[in-house]
Amino acid sequence: MRFETIPVMDLMGGKVVRAMRGERHAYQPIVSNLCSTSDAIAVTNALLQLYPFDTLYIADLDAIQQLGAHLETVADIRRMFPDLELWVDAGLNNIASCQAWVELGARCVIGSESQHSDDAAVTLLQALGRDRAVLSLDFFDGEIKGPTALFENPAHWPERIIGMTLGRVGSYLGPDLPLLQTLQSKNPDVRIYAAGGVRDAADLSCLADAGIQGALVASVLHDGKVTSKQLAGLERLS
Repeated sequence: MRFETIPVMDLMGGKVVRAMRGERHAYQPIVSNLCSTSDAIAVTNALLQLYPFDTLYIADLDAIQQLGAHLETVADIRRMFPDLELWVDAGLNNIASCQAWVELGARCVIGSESQHSDDAAVTLLQALGRDRAVLSLDFFDGEIKGPTALFENPAHWPERIIGMTLGRVGSYLGPDLPLLQTLQSKNPDVRIYAAGGVRDAADLSCLADAGIQGALVASVLHDGKVTSKQLAGLERLS
């Protein structure tokens, strides 16, 4: 099964912003080597010019913070890039909040930090179905953000699990491989994706070698730390 490198787009205030260690109050419009604007369509196009990614992960930070949503922006991305699979994290914690994103054909990311109880989260995951939901287990300083039972009950996990180390996002500290391997050991039948800390193509190769199925990345792409040739080589090796 091939290793998936998935670019991340963080939306806040109508712009693509650069995420840094989960400190959302300090996020600023992205400055990228790939394009000269923080417009979501332009950034998406620039990412696809770098490499023909299959999937784009969109974090709607306004929605996560209950400050509105970028539904129209994401709908524009869907219209402009219809073959691109979208994973959307928008603070989703009940089936009603997922409806508009499901109608866009997006895969719903259920972030543990947005869940109010384990029972409600499990009910939501079951309603979406194992194939359509993505569960993001969000960690900060080694502690899970949200109901700990989501971490402890792997039988409820969907097919795709993100190990999100918020304190490493945009930090170039390296991925948290021990955490990812712990998740992997809890349920070997799911696909584990790394998020946070990737520094270069060597980190991606290391994750692939460890049996991690993919990684969410942003800074390394915009800063030119991973090239299209390296991305193609990684896919051939996996």
